[in-house]
Amino acid sequence: MLAQYVPILIVIALSLVITGSILILTHLISPNVKNKIKAQVYESGLEPQMDARLRYPIRFYVVAMMFILFDIEVIFMYPWAVVFTDFLSHGVFIFWEMVVFLVILFAGYIYLWKRGAFQWE
Repeated sequence: MLAQYVPILIVIALSLVITGSILILTHLISPNVKNKIKAQVYESGLEPQMDARLRYPIRFYVVAMMFILFDIEVIFMYPWAVVFTDFLSHGVFIFWEMVVFLVILFAGYIYLWKRGAFQWE
């Protein structure tokens, strides 16, 4: 039984050896010339106007999380739509299951809307 895993272990070991050797070779071969001009920030050929490490407002992250949340919820609807094409064989249960899912999703959407999460300032 373990003999079936030998080719997989060989491929994993070979990939680790190749990856490690490439990383070591690039570190040894690459030129390491450090000077003031190379350490300077380059921004489209212009002098930097401000610090690049500014804090983003928390609203940016909230909007990104909402996008991911609603995007993943929509992805769950695709397999349901494929199965729903054969509605008669699955019965009404699958329809009501998606209705409950959409009600919960819509309740979250209304909650965020009432909280003003979709208002960009």
